[in-house]
Amino acid sequence: MKFLKEPPRFLFFTGKGGVGKTSIACATAMQLAEAGRQILLVSTDPASNVGQVFGITIGSNITPVDAVTGLFALEIDPQAAAQHYRDRIVQPVRALLPESIVKSIEEQLSGACTTEIAAFDEFTALLTDSALTADFDHIIFDTAPTGHTIRLLQLPGSWSGFLEEGKGDVSCLGPLAGLEKQRSQYREALEALADPLRTRLILVSRAQQSTLREVARTCEELAAIGIAQHYLIINGILPEREAAEDALAAALFSREQAALSAMPQSLRALPTDHVALKPFNLVGLEALHQLLSVNEQLSFFSEEAITPDAPGLLTLVDEIALKGKGLVMFMGKGGVGKTTLAAAVALELASRGLPVHLTTSDPAAHLTETLNGSMELLTVSRIDPRAETERYQQQVMSTKGMTLDQEGIALLEEDLRSPCTEEIAVFQAFSRIISEADHKFVIMDTAPTGHTLLLLDATGAYHREFTRQSGTTEQHHITPMTRMQDPEKTSIVLVTLAETTPVLETANLQAELRRAGIEPWGWVINNSIAAAKPHSPLLKQRAQNELKEIEAVANLHAARYAVVRLLHEEPTGASRLLKLIHAEEREQTI
Repeated sequence: MKFLKEPPRFLFFTGKGGVGKTSIACATAMQLAEAGRQILLVSTDPASNVGQVFGITIGSNITPVDAVTGLFALEIDPQAAAQHYRDRIVQPVRALLPESIVKSIEEQLSGACTTEIAAFDEFTALLTDSALTADFDHIIFDTAPTGHTIRLLQLPGSWSGFLEEGKGDVSCLGPLAGLEKQRSQYREALEALADPLRTRLILVSRAQQSTLREVARTCEELAAIGIAQHYLIINGILPEREAAEDALAAALFSREQAALSAMPQSLRALPTDHVALKPFNLVGLEALHQLLSVNEQLSFFSEEAITPDAPGLLTLVDEIALKGKGLVMFMGKGGVGKTTLAAAVALELASRGLPVHLTTSDPAAHLTETLNGSMELLTVSRIDPRAETERYQQQVMSTKGMTLDQEGIALLEEDLRSPCTEEIAVFQAFSRIISEADHKFVIMDTAPTGHTLLLLDATGAYHREFTRQSGTTEQHHITPMTRMQDPEKTSIVLVTLAETTPVLETANLQAELRRAGIEPWGWVINNSIAAAKPHSPLLKQRAQNELKEIEAVANLHAARYAVVRLLHEEPTGASRLLKLIHAEEREQTI
């Protein structure tokens, strides 16, 4: 493996949920430890399953992995880190500032932005405090800091006075208030991340066009802030031998090879390793040993047909259609297929004679191009995040900026370059379409993340932003937040895959939405191998593994759910998209 040749002291594994970065990080830690080195494995994932992988309980203290000599693990609890971070900022000023200002600071520190920064605050000490890590040869991080967090840390540290004077009511100013005191530590941490002699950042992906595009964007973001030395691991590639006697496996192999051939140019120059798809769950030492091995492994699988007893997407669409109108929002992590499902549901509703507006912020916009004008009652639009961000920045500067002095204007301009700005700008663009849901269906893809929702809900920022955008002081409007909190007006559909990490991450998203007063309407488990009834030995074992996750969604997480099978063909274009809705009816045509 190229990423393991002459490894530096720090190894960071980053990637979207479900690509396998935790498993690869654990396998790497174990391999280095078995080579006689002292290893500390650190996880900052809120849904960390490092302990599950090794079969032990790991907490916020450094814990030995007894089965592997020289291996120790640590799980940073982001929620506990966030509370510690809030206390450190608020307690010193509680007796010095008016209660209204203290309350405002507490509100601005209650969002997910604070949690992300606080977790970074915890592990920067591991990068910079040699006393904490002197006993270890290598420190391996699972879920490395995102470009979002690092860009926040590059913003100025002089936010405290700005907030206390009541100027800071946009974006991520609140969470940034605590950075000034540890600015030098963060600077040292960023220098360590950017130094290839000390740190190696490994991007983990799957052989899928959308996932590879996302990795390319991550590369560009990190390179823009000085972190340019990357390695790439493409995980879970289906072996060619599995395609010999199974039409589904053959189709998947062809799709993966096409995605690799069309890989963005920026990724082609990276040192790259390919890891084959395994038939087993990556839990336990034996499984981890096999993960990075190039040797052929035998597949053990059930001879029985594997068919999950679960409702299809048609059941959910029928229930949605009965409402006649309303907002339907598809939410989920990257790579789970929410864009595709939103388009499929929009097409089906329109085919039943119901007026529908489908809107997306998908950068690729291929579905928008495919569907545009394809059906009389279907309107398709695309929100350009870059254009909306520029528009939002100009509007804030022409309103809020007019009341500030030069120092305030400089800080506001810097804040508006933070990654939170794009999220709020896209949210604003969505809000302009929402009123249509009073007389038709509005289907939204790539809905605001839980991070944005919590930030807006906790601080009241949306209402202030709404007033600023509309130029009015009236507050009786139905805002996106109040509409999303009303189950009569909005159906939130969470999209996941039948894999451990995506299900855990979706459950966390559901918890975030509930804290914001929003109750998800249903779940969709997308691209199910089990529902596709495979014949390939490896895919049959993967299908068997899915059943546990489907059961967890059905019994623990979802009020209602559907399972959508993995299709042989990429679901693009009206005909293929409708197969997702009528999978069982049209099975013979696939």
